[in-house]
Amino acid sequence: MEGLFSGLVLLQAAAPNSSMSMITTLGTFGLVFVVFYFLIIRPQNKKQKEAKKMIDAVKKGDKVVTIGGVHGIVSSVKDGTVVVKVDENTKIEFSKSAISAVVAKGDVTPGEATPEKPAEEKK
Repeated sequence: MEGLFSGLVLLQAAAPNSSMSMITTLGTFGLVFVVFYFLIIRPQNKKQKEAKKMIDAVKKGDKVVTIGGVHGIVSSVKDGTVVVKVDENTKIEFSKSAISAVVAKGDVTPGEATPEKPAEEKK
């Protein structure tokens, strides 16, 4: 019981200094928010803007990869969708938001078959 009363006496003694501890606590929370902003929020917003810019720039003839992993060439672009040619006679219509990457016309990844050269054999 004696320990409880001595603890209460210490809390009462610290009461006048509570405004200073409140300022320190608010400053700490502010610093944590600033760190989160620069490490998480800002880079995420920048990435979203770049993705929107890439999707808005999609045009006929671009090679695209969807979030499902479907590779193809854009055959037409509509308001909210794109029609992707995935085979000689196969076309699939996707929402623009389903595009994860755009490889501009003429860019080819290594080892990929093109009309000019056959695919490289893997060893």
